[in-house]
Amino acid sequence: MTTSARDELTGLDPFDIFDTEAARLDRYFSSLDDDGWNHPSRCEGWTTRDVLAHLAGEELYNHACLDDDIDGFFEMLEHEGVRGGFDGFNEWCVRRRRGLPVEQVLDEWRTKNAETRRRMRALGRDGTLHTSAGPYPVGLQTFHYDSEYATHADDVGAPVTPDEAGDRLGWRVPVGLFVLAERGSKAQVVPVCGRIEVQVDGLTADLGPEEFVEATVGRLPADHLLDSRIRGALRCLA
Repeated sequence: MTTSARDELTGLDPFDIFDTEAARLDRYFSSLDDDGWNHPSRCEGWTTRDVLAHLAGEELYNHACLDDDIDGFFEMLEHEGVRGGFDGFNEWCVRRRRGLPVEQVLDEWRTKNAETRRRMRALGRDGTLHTSAGPYPVGLQTFHYDSEYATHADDVGAPVTPDEAGDRLGWRVPVGLFVLAERGSKAQVVPVCGRIEVQVDGLTADLGPEEFVEATVGRLPADHLLDSRIRGALRCLA
């Protein structure tokens, strides 16, 4: 990981971003009727209601990290017969909430996520969180959560005003650049004059910031002309 990629995050407050994206989702979820809850999301096979169930369920993991009880989390999955790693966990979270009243699931998510955000802010960006990959800085983990929440907000169509869009890209691009560097992606990525130049194994691409963000979270349209090898190298946040 390059120092400069991490330095790009220094002036950003991950906790404020987390609060903003959680509030965006809450406003949108609170506005939905039955048709809205059953509307397909960009997550294949998931409705908007399923996205909410995923967000509510993953708080089990978030709280296990905060409680330094990752072993207990995996023991719970074993007891429940959950297989397939985190993909299997995500599907289990959705499946076990499909029979519950949506208001109950929404309240579960609101309550548990509010606790997650409060506790992470209290720990501070230089604090340590005990994740499944080992100890990790709280601030950096929060940036990962920020990206996930923004991605799922877009997945379900939660509104982003024109006034918000620029600032939102202003943190999503550097988060993507940081995670690519952190994971040692073979993609060589250079921001130039408001564009993102990418090189992978001799292949090159010139992306706008919106395209770059969508590539990092695996949400580019299937008919986008970006080479599949570049797509694979850029996908790091989904």
